[in-house]
Amino acid sequence: MRVEPFRHRCMRSASALTHLGAQRLPGEQMIPGIDADGALYPIEKMAAHRAGALHLAVSVFVMSGDALLLQQRAAGKYHCAGLWANSCCSHPAWGETPAAGAHRRLGEELGLDLQLRACRVLDYAADVTNGLREHERVHIFRGDVDRRTLRVRPDPVEVSAVRWMSVDELQQAVRVDADAFAPWFRIYLDRWDELGLS
Repeated sequence: MRVEPFRHRCMRSASALTHLGAQRLPGEQMIPGIDADGALYPIEKMAAHRAGALHLAVSVFVMSGDALLLQQRAAGKYHCAGLWANSCCSHPAWGETPAAGAHRRLGEELGLDLQLRACRVLDYAADVTNGLREHERVHIFRGDVDRRTLRVRPDPVEVSAVRWMSVDELQQAVRVDADAFAPWFRIYLDRWDELGLS
């Protein structure tokens, strides 16, 4: 996997599963949805994105000083393929804590095993590609590294490239070519002071 310069893209209880008649089919990923009362319930990931249902998510920011490790989403991703985003964005599985989900996905996507610090929780909604909508209550995590010694091993199914950029460089790049970045990441940059990363 290459590291390259920036380029434009090419709670309900578990018993609710039975109560709702939910059955997991092969290939489905159940994630925590959030109902109007704030209770969690299991919902299939693609169903959540088709309906724009509020659900739990995690976003990891791997930092080396003022530089952020970016990933370019792989061409086969189900939405926002080829776009640049922060180090790792995903969902905890049903029954998994946000912290455990963030750590797991950072390993799966980038081959990193880091100590992460929980920062803030914020809600956002954004239309993404292929007619899908993200509506997330996202738990923000930060990991601090020395980029000179860090070995990033991206999974090519998940990530096509990585790059380090400072926040100032990112904000300038978004002004020049916003469409090269995932919609949620543009929101994060607009709301940077709310993320609790400092």
